[in-house]
Amino acid sequence: MTLPSRWPAILQAVMTGQPRALADSHYPQWHPAPVTGLMNDPNGFIWFAGRYHLFYQWNPLDCEHRFKCWGHWSSEDLLHWQHEPLALMPDEEYDRNGCYSGSAVDNEGVLTLCYTGNVKFDDGNRTAWQCLAVEQPDGSFKKLGPVLALPEGYTGHVRDPKVWQHNGEWYMVLGAQDLQKRGRVLLFKSADLHTWASCGEIAGHGVNGLTDAGYMWECPDLFALDGTHVLICCPQGLAREPHRYLNTYPAAWMSGAFDYANAAFDHGDLHELDAGFEFYAPQTTLAEDGRRILIGWMGVPDGEEMLQPTRTHGWMHQMTCPRELRYHDGKLWQTPVRELEALREGEQRWQGIASDAPELDATRLEFELSTSRVEVDFGGTLRLTVDEQGLRLERASLKTGETLTRYWLGDVSHLRVLCDRSSVEIFINHGEGVMSSRYFPDHPARVRFEGASDITLRYWSLRACMIE
Repeated sequence: MTLPSRWPAILQAVMTGQPRALADSHYPQWHPAPVTGLMNDPNGFIWFAGRYHLFYQWNPLDCEHRFKCWGHWSSEDLLHWQHEPLALMPDEEYDRNGCYSGSAVDNEGVLTLCYTGNVKFDDGNRTAWQCLAVEQPDGSFKKLGPVLALPEGYTGHVRDPKVWQHNGEWYMVLGAQDLQKRGRVLLFKSADLHTWASCGEIAGHGVNGLTDAGYMWECPDLFALDGTHVLICCPQGLAREPHRYLNTYPAAWMSGAFDYANAAFDHGDLHELDAGFEFYAPQTTLAEDGRRILIGWMGVPDGEEMLQPTRTHGWMHQMTCPRELRYHDGKLWQTPVRELEALREGEQRWQGIASDAPELDATRLEFELSTSRVEVDFGGTLRLTVDEQGLRLERASLKTGETLTRYWLGDVSHLRVLCDRSSVEIFINHGEGVMSSRYFPDHPARVRFEGASDITLRYWSLRACMIE
C-alpha cells in the first residue's frame, strides 16, 4: 500500500528553506550540502553513463533524523554538481520509517538502487528490508520492492547494502547486529539482484579474532585496492581510547585478503579512517579511469550536531571533498581528488617565521604547509597544534564550552588544508592521515599562523562552485 504523498510539503520546504540556507554565512561554497533540512550519509555513489551520481540521506522537512529520503546530485567532474529528481521517499509499507542507506549499480545499462527499507513498530521493535529501485526515462526511480527480508539470528538493525559485481555474480555486504547485540558484517550472493543467498559473516565482533568490536556495524564497503582488499565500516560501541575513537561513533578500515570462493576475509586490525571531529558513513566508487574515490558525511550521529548554529537557518551538514584512495606500506592513504585543483585561483608563496606569516581568508581557501612545529588558528574557533607528538585539533564544546581535542600521532612534515566557510579538512603527510571537522566562526574569518619555527607556505583562494 502506498502511503499518502508528502510531495506538497517537500516542495514548500525547499521553496521556503533554500533562500534561508544560501543566506547563511556558514553555508559551503564548494562542498555539496542540502538546500534545506538535514542531510547525512552519502548513498549510491557511482560512475554511470558518463556522470558521477551521488545520492544522499535527506530529510527536506526539518533538521531532524526522520523521514529519510534519497536526494540525488550528478556531476561530470566531481566539481560541478547539479540537482536531479528526488530518487526515493518513504511512501511504502516496507520503507515507511525511512529509505535508509545503500548503494547503486549498473545492471545491464539500468541504474539500480539498493537500499534499506526501515520499519518501526508501536512496541518499539523494528525490521528491515533490502529493496531495489530502477531509474526511469524521466530520471525518477521505480521501486521494485524488497528482495531480502531480515536474516534469522539478527535484530532489526540490518542495513546499508553495498552491492558490486564480480565474475558475473552480485555480492552484497550488510551492516548488522546479532541477537546478542554484537556488530557484524554479513555477505550475500545473487545471480540476478533479486534472489540472495547468505554467505555468512566476514567481519565484526568475534570474527577473525576481533574482540570488543561494538554493538552495531554500519555502512560497510568492501573493495579491492592496490593488491589487497579493504573493508570500510562504522562500528558503533567501540571503547574510546586516549587518542582515537573519540567521536560518538567512528569510521574505520581494515585490510586483508578476501576469498570469493570461500566467502572469507582474512584481515588485520581496525584503524581509524579520519581523526577529526566530523566524519562518518563514507562510501566509495570506481572512477572511469580506475581510481577508487571516497566521499563521506562531514557529521557524526548522536553527538553535538543538534547544537550546530546552521540549524537555526533550516539546514544541517555537508559532504567531505571527494578523495582518492591508495594502499601502500600497510596504510590507507587519502588525498583530495586531482579535479579539485581546477578551483585554485591566484597561487601565492611565503617562507619565514610562522608568527610573521600573512593572515589568510578562511572563506574558500587551500594551503600547503611544510613544517614540524606550528600553531594554526582558524577564525578563533578551531585550533591546530603541530609538534613532535603529531597533531592536536581543539575546539569548544557547543554544549558545555569545555575544550575538546582530537589527535593524530606521528611525525608531521607536510599539511594540505582545505577550508570552506564552516569546514576544515587537514591532509597529513600527503594523505597518510586526515582530520575533518566543522567549525562555525564569525565571518569574515581568518587563518593565523603562530610560533617561532620556520614554515613554508603555498596557498590559493578557491572558486565558488555551487550546486546548480
